[in-house]
Amino acid sequence: MSKPFEELRKQLPASAQRRAKAKTRTLAREMRLAELRQARQLSQQQIAESLRIKQASISKLERRTDMYISTLRNFIRAVGGELEIVAQFPEGNITITQFEELG
Repeated sequence: MSKPFEELRKQLPASAQRRAKAKTRTLAREMRLAELRQARQLSQQQIAESLRIKQASISKLERRTDMYISTLRNFIRAVGGELEIVAQFPEGNITITQFEELG
């Protein structure tokens, strides 16, 4: 007979539970664009309508590994967010503002 996952998790050593929680937090902060759209419960068609482009263009965009910052910014806004570009250094993070929209 199978056991509920929660029961199995409680049987793990505390250290394993901590590692699993840390991994879950990391995965929740790292998503591909398609995963982000799905997590926001939006369809490609809804995003396409918001951006006034075709659904097929959204499909292509979600598979791209290289794009303009403005394209990415528009996609992020269409799913309800704001894009921020941050450079990470050992001594701290720096938000890059060169790509802000001009008035």
